Formats: sequence, C-alpha cells, structure tokens
Amino acid sequence: MRKLTILCFSLLFSVAGFSQNKKWTLQECVQYALDNNITIKQAEVALLTTAIDKSDAEGAFVPSLNGRATVSENTGLSFNPVTNLPQTVTTLNATGGFNVGYTLFDGLRNIRQLQRADLAKVASEFNLAKAKDDISLFVANAFLDIILNKENLKTIKAQNDITIQQIEQTQELVDGGVLPEGDLLEIKATAASERQRIVAAENAVILSKISLAQLLAVENYQDFDVVDGDYSIFGEEIVNAPVESVIEGAKENRYEIKIAEQNLEIAKKNLQISKGARYPTLSAFFGYDTRFTTNDFIDIPFDTQIYNNDGINYGLSLNIPIINGFSVSNTIKRNKLNIENNEIAVKQAKLDLESTVYQAYTAVKAAKESYEAAKVALESQKLAYEYAKLRYDVGRTNAFDFSQSKLRYDNAQIELTRSKYDYIFRIKVLELYFGVPATELKF
Repeated sequence: MRKLTILCFSLLFSVAGFSQNKKWTLQECVQYALDNNITIKQAEVALLTTAIDKSDAEGAFVPSLNGRATVSENTGLSFNPVTNLPQTVTTLNATGGFNVGYTLFDGLRNIRQLQRADLAKVASEFNLAKAKDDISLFVANAFLDIILNKENLKTIKAQNDITIQQIEQTQELVDGGVLPEGDLLEIKATAASERQRIVAAENAVILSKISLAQLLAVENYQDFDVVDGDYSIFGEEIVNAPVESVIEGAKENRYEIKIAEQNLEIAKKNLQISKGARYPTLSAFFGYDTRFTTNDFIDIPFDTQIYNNDGINYGLSLNIPIINGFSVSNTIKRNKLNIENNEIAVKQAKLDLESTVYQAYTAVKAAKESYEAAKVALESQKLAYEYAKLRYDVGRTNAFDFSQSKLRYDNAQIELTRSKYDYIFRIKVLELYFGVPATELKF
C-alpha cells in the first residue's frame, strides 16, 4: 500500500510538472486560439444567431394556431323559473375554442425574408472565417516575436561569454605588462553594457510571452512558453510570383470582398422586403368556439352543451395599405440609400485589398533584400571581428577599437535574426492573401 501511494504521488507530480513546463508549438498556439479566442467565439455566436433568424423566417410559412379557454363563476340574485321568486344562485360559465390563421399573400415579404436569412448566414460564415484567418496571423506574428527575442537573447549571452573570457585573457596580459590597464577597463565596460542588454533582452522575451498568452486567453501566463527552434523559410516561391496573380488570388479567396458583396445582396433584399409593404395582405382564418353553463336552474349535461353551443367562423381577410404616415415610402428610400452605400463599400473593399496586397508584396520583397543584405553584412562583420581579435591578441589594436568591432558583429547577428523572422512573417502574410488557409501555413 505504501508503494502504491508513493507511485500515485509520483505520477501526480510528474503530470503537474509536465503541465507547468509545457512548451507550445506554433500549431498548438494557432489551434488553441481558434478554439478559445474571444473574437472567434463572438463570431461563432453570431453565426448561431443567423440560424435562429432563418428559423424565424421559415416560421412565416407555418399557419398560426392558438387555443383559448375561460372559466368563470358569478354569484348574484336571479329569478327562479319555477317559483318566479328572486333567489341567490352561483353560475359556472366555461368557454373555449381555437383559431387558425394563415397568410396567403403579403407582397412576397415572407419569401424575401427567408432569402435574406440565407444571405445573412453566409455573411456570418465569411465573418467567422476572416476572424480565424486574422487571429491565426496574429498568433503567428506573436509566436515569431518570442522566437526572435529568444534568439537575440541567445546571441547576446554567447557574446557576453566571449567577453568574459577576454577579460580573463586581458587581465593576464595587463598583469604581464603587455597591455595597459585602460584596455582591461574597456573590456569590463563592454561586459557591463552587454549585461544591460541581456536584462533588456530577457524582459523582451517575458513581455512577448505574456502578449501571446493573453492573445490565446491562457490564464497561467507566468509559466507560458513556446518550443524553441530555428524556424526555416518556407513558401519563397510566392515572392517570385507576379503581383497581379497575387492580387487576383486575394480577390478570389479573401473574405473582405466577399463580406462586402454579401452585405450588398442583403441590402438589395431589404429593399425588396420594404417594397412588399405596399401590397395588400391576404390572410385566411378559421375559428371554433363553444361554451358550457351550469347553476341551480340549468342542469344540461356537459357534452350536450358543448355540442349544442359550438360554432365555427372562417373566411378571408384583406388588408390594403392606404395611408401610413409615409413610413413605407421612407423605409424604401432608406434601403435604396443603403444599397448605394454598400455598392461603394464593395468598391472600397476591392481597392483596399489591392492596396493591402500590393503593400504586402512590396514588404516581402524588401524583407527578402534586407535578409540577404543582413547575411552579407554578418559575414563581413564576422571577418572584421576575427581580424580585430587577432590584432588585439597580439597587441596591435586597443580595447576600444576591438570592442567596437565586437559590438558591430553582435548587432549584425541580431539584425540577421530580426530580418529572417520578419521575412518569414511577410511570406506568411502574402500566402494568406494568395489563398493559403491559415491552418496550412508552414513555418
């Protein structure tokens, strides 16, 4: 029993440790955001609401059926039909029945409302899909920001380790009279500056983790972390594609234009519905009624009264609009203006998408050039640093010049990392506009 208890506690703590130390992959972050992000959940609720609206529209084709029943009792003075004398009696009255109604024609508004509900449902689906794409891109950007900050921290720490080694080497040379004391102080100042940069880089990592955790709505963001790794560059072929093909792909696949076009169709349908209010409304109705009464004077059986006292009514009802305070005409005018606004919105959505895609295309081109330039610059700074180190080791250059060469090399490494992940993100943006689903983006 004791061994079993120890085993259970061991498993418990191992599971707790795994949960606490879990590192998230990019795919896990994206999927978690799609499942839990508040904006997406709101879009999902909006989509469910459109299903209810469609059910309302379908209900307009179903006849209405209403039943009613009334039971009352009254006590008062009444004349006895036998003795012809006044007498206080209690009378029980019960009435009941039902009515059926059905709209035969209402200017086709019920049909238009059902069509509008279908359009609204599709628009809501587009909104949900766009929200998922946007959130996926936000998550990817925040994730890459963490990786970038981690890589920067790693670079600064590695260079600081080298600086510490150089302090030890310089101390020996100073003690041996080869180098002046000022060189040692210069190297120590460089080390102190690097430690400051390490603190700033550590804070950048923490803040970027918190930013992604909050985007994912992860409560325990203090322990939140992502999987480390050197992320590769995928999808470079889109950089070489003509910008016109990327723009056409965006028009076919992006949801901004589809949403605007769907809203325009909804506006047109609203106009048709408002015009239907000008037409007469024809309805059919059927009703059934019966009643039952009993007191000291009336003793007719219940079923007999129900049968003898029943009655039905049925017919057609025609409602013709004549004067309605200009409400119908004004509603039609508003809907016409709404169509014009939505037509403008469609044109604007197309222009905005073209501009956005062109900017994204230009940005990815610039990011590629920046990345290529950063690789060349790093190689040059590396050679310059190695040459400066050799000269410093043999006393041919001072500590200040050497520290400046090392700083330029450090900055070149950081710039290469920054330009790499910026290039990766710019490619993903362009792929998303081109029509690659957010869940299929490769990193």
